[in-house]
Amino acid sequence: MTRLKSWLLYPLLGLLLLAGLLLWGAMTVLHTTPARAMAELDRRSPQELIRYADAALMEYGELHALLRPLLLRVQRRVERPTGSIPLPNLGKGHRWATLPEGRPPATLPVKTADELRQALLSARAGDVIELAPGRYRFEQSVKLGGPGSGVAPIRVRAAQPKSTQIDMNTAEGFLIDQPYWVFEDLRVRGVCPSDRDCEHAFHIVAGADFFELRNSWLENFNAHLKINGVDGRWPDHGLISHNTLSNDHPRQTARSVTPVDLVGANFWRVQDNLVRNFVKGEGDKVSYGMFVKGGGEGAKIERNLVVCSPNEISRPGVRVGISFGGGGSDPGFCRDKGCERYEHQAGLAANNIVAHCNDVGLDVNHSRHILLAHNTLVNTAGMGLRGEGSQAQLYGNLFEGKLLIKNDGKARAEMEQPMKAAEVFGSADNFRMDWRVAPERIPSLPAVPLDFCGRKRPSGTYPGAQEETAACTDN
Repeated sequence: MTRLKSWLLYPLLGLLLLAGLLLWGAMTVLHTTPARAMAELDRRSPQELIRYADAALMEYGELHALLRPLLLRVQRRVERPTGSIPLPNLGKGHRWATLPEGRPPATLPVKTADELRQALLSARAGDVIELAPGRYRFEQSVKLGGPGSGVAPIRVRAAQPKSTQIDMNTAEGFLIDQPYWVFEDLRVRGVCPSDRDCEHAFHIVAGADFFELRNSWLENFNAHLKINGVDGRWPDHGLISHNTLSNDHPRQTARSVTPVDLVGANFWRVQDNLVRNFVKGEGDKVSYGMFVKGGGEGAKIERNLVVCSPNEISRPGVRVGISFGGGGSDPGFCRDKGCERYEHQAGLAANNIVAHCNDVGLDVNHSRHILLAHNTLVNTAGMGLRGEGSQAQLYGNLFEGKLLIKNDGKARAEMEQPMKAAEVFGSADNFRMDWRVAPERIPSLPAVPLDFCGRKRPSGTYPGAQEETAACTDN
């Protein structure tokens, strides 16, 4: 009996020590009282509290060395390591195995970087610029000439994507400032010696309305797609579809690391993309898979697979999946009258799978009229509302973690389903998303008629991103 009591006592003492450590960490980092620190414990995720405690302990060398193993042990339970096995893409991202039939014929074939640069400057509405197999290297930004049109856009594509690569050794790759340009079936890779120098594969600005990027692979940039206004004009109605946006290493830069970085533009659609491995190694070390902010409206973020860290989820820094509001905007970059009222409004995030983030998978910061519906969050801190005036409707999300509300944010939650992924899916951490125990069906939402794979939802559907246990077509 004495041995049994000792066996129970040590874990209990460990839990009490951990609770006191987290409370002390919150008090130290937030510079607040015990009562307020206790209130903050409920508003913050375990992942965040562990970071607070670790930061507070760093001032005390010997104590830090003594207690950090306990923190790391707990951290490995709340931020599950993913190992080194490559994760399947669940049918998202670029698809080069078979290109669509009936592609319009090329009118401007090119074989060299100089020919491509000249074709982009001389192209007219209806032209199709086609790259022959090979490598195309650029040391300076690549610019466009004239506009396309709604009935005759200008297209840029590779004849054979697997055998064609564009290497960018420049801060800004393609500068898009004209409307109705479509880029598709391309591989664009940042090759700068320093990560600080490869900022964007595409910088979409000013009057570049109705820009489209399809079926392409952009790799090794800080903000692969940067979208913003210039001189009071904004690039609206864009489409980012079936692309892979990735990095093969943590970005050693203090600049923004956000593969889809959209500021102020309206009515963009971001759908069926694979966004992965966006770790920021310097500065504040805070990164996002994608954010929309800057006073715009109407973004639709649907059916994407967002993986913050395919491995080493607990490496230093903070990684957020999808955000309306990001870290906020400088007033000089905001649309119209600035961002005082909101960072984004009337936005939708639906049918996304967000995984392996050491902070929230879905984030709403100083944004309003946001609908978060039928998303699946695996191995993340959950969902968060923060910033003055944040308001969101949550419906049918299947998620690990918590709903974290700060700054008096307002959330209307219906049919939400917290979960432990290991109890619901076959092996969610490895993206085997077949049901182990299927959740109860819920009423379908008219605003979300399809699921993660683009399949029609029945009148009674499952919470989360997928309607059926069968995975989407992989590649």
